[in-house]
Amino acid sequence: MATVGQLMNSDLSVITEDVTLRQAAGHMQAERIGSLLVKRGEDFCGIITETDVVRAVAEHDEVRGISVAQVMSSPILSVEKKLSPHYARDFMASKRIRHLAVTEEGNIVGIISVRDLLAYFKTVSKEIS
Repeated sequence: MATVGQLMNSDLSVITEDVTLRQAAGHMQAERIGSLLVKRGEDFCGIITETDVVRAVAEHDEVRGISVAQVMSSPILSVEKKLSPHYARDFMASKRIRHLAVTEEGNIVGIISVRDLLAYFKTVSKEIS
């Protein structure tokens, strides 16, 4: 059986907490990704996702001066890379999130998204058919 570590994206996209919401959205669009890990100094302090961007736009009349730190999700929810895709799917569903940090011995080593899980489960269901 596959593990979260086999499905995760280990190419981490990282920004700092002082980046503006507009810059973060531009980075996500350019890279065609749905989330960015946020650092404060040397430590990860949050994650900003497409959902966070949409929520900020809906809640603020003017988003020009808003920083990532003001709208990011924190603390970062994570799952160990040795766990199953089924566990990650159920955890994400229970928390109503679409991106999850993947850890190894407490350190973030990747990101898994709902799209990653969907692709995996689609492949598995084809193999069973």
